[in-house]
Amino acid sequence: MSEYLLEMKDVSKAFPGVQALSHAQLQLKPGHVHALMGENGAGKSTLMKCMFGIYKMDEGQVFIDGQPVIIKDPIDALSKGIAMVHQELQPIPARTIGENIFLGRYPIKKLLRFIPTVDHDKMYKDTDALLKKVKLPFDSKQLVGSLSTSQMQLVEIAKAVSANCRVLILDEPTSSLTQNEVDSLFDIINDLKKDGVAIVYISHKMDEILKISDEVTIMRDGQYVGTWEASKLTTTSIITKMVGRELTNLFPKRENVPGEVVFEVKDFTSINPKSFRHVSFNIRKGEILGVGGLVGAQRTELMEGIFGIRSHVSGKVFLNGKELKISRPKDAIDHGVAMLTESRRTSGIMGVLSVADNISISSLNKYLDYKICINSSKVEALVQDNVHKMNIKTPSSKTLIQSLSGGNQQKVIIGRWLANDPDVLILDEPTRGIDVGAKYEIYCIIAELAKQGKSILMITSEMGELLGMSDRIMVMCDGRCSGFLEGSQATQQNVMELATKFE
Repeated sequence: MSEYLLEMKDVSKAFPGVQALSHAQLQLKPGHVHALMGENGAGKSTLMKCMFGIYKMDEGQVFIDGQPVIIKDPIDALSKGIAMVHQELQPIPARTIGENIFLGRYPIKKLLRFIPTVDHDKMYKDTDALLKKVKLPFDSKQLVGSLSTSQMQLVEIAKAVSANCRVLILDEPTSSLTQNEVDSLFDIINDLKKDGVAIVYISHKMDEILKISDEVTIMRDGQYVGTWEASKLTTTSIITKMVGRELTNLFPKRENVPGEVVFEVKDFTSINPKSFRHVSFNIRKGEILGVGGLVGAQRTELMEGIFGIRSHVSGKVFLNGKELKISRPKDAIDHGVAMLTESRRTSGIMGVLSVADNISISSLNKYLDYKICINSSKVEALVQDNVHKMNIKTPSSKTLIQSLSGGNQQKVIIGRWLANDPDVLILDEPTRGIDVGAKYEIYCIIAELAKQGKSILMITSEMGELLGMSDRIMVMCDGRCSGFLEGSQATQQNVMELATKFE
């Protein structure tokens, strides 16, 4: 018997114009958490999709318990004891938790002795037992659509556990979780380790990697860099191995000089009494106003209300002293307000369209000949200008955006809004699910926009990012603005005090 539960050797995979993997490898021990790290585009998710049977390898072999196997598809992977929780969640909101967990493998009973039908009683009983096992306080008959993003993520993890897997792949499992939920996830992982399950853990959060992992494998540009014991690594050494160079500064030097007040929100209150209420703030020209708070503070909901996605019962918005009437996103866009949404997959990218389509979609009316025909050459010039300015790594402008890494997808969406030359940019979690190298590039773009005089509202759940990129910080708690911090006042302790300042 091999000491490794699963091995991948010399795995290569190419897509049109991109060599995603080149002789990559991975070795998993039973009862160990194996972190897989690298910048966006390093090939981590591609390697895991090869293991899970989503992609067919061009070259390479997979061994389970030392024996060579061929993984035909995800159903075959599950039958071999491999389960995967994907970075981008795709639940069925209109179905129950039980139905989502047992999707594709429902327990069957015979009706009238010969008609097969779903055994709902057994399904919900098994789901309740599973939720109890992983300590999730949900009802198995609750609709998934009623859950928050973080709760959906926990349900997906429970679904993987229900498959009685021997190998569990977790791709960015904590991107939407609160600290308490992260602790609960780690408890589940530790229980799985005791059962001998090998866990692949993909994350960009260094503190989590060093806390939960036994080994760390690092990839760069689709190639295997090396594997190390987690206890012998530091955050600095991991970053250096990931990017191939030392990063002396996590945040760029900012040269923006905030000027006069440009954008103002007064007494903004949601139509939902449990959401944001009586929020007032302003932002100056060339200023980066960070928006902090715990999960559930209603930061995203507030920004969506300002942008016209959500309804409000009171409040006014002013731009350069003029009141704006915003009842839908188009009104905000027409007034020079742009919003980068929290979730790239669900409300950001249009995955089946090209990079060019995604960049130009919000400004096509500027490139019409005779107001009826799109001028393709002007649109292509716009796209190439954005690709060059923001260093978007793509084989061509015709490449589908869904094939790009998360960091490059994010830059495409920023480029989409910049094509409209907005005065105010609302950036909701602009670096979520992005590696440290791509984060720095996004930070540089934000800093340059502020230098150009753009007013930027940046929501972030990462404390370092909030403190390192903001000129001023607005903190929210339970739907209210609980205070503002600037200069020497902007410390982690002061932010947390305001973030927990309940009425």
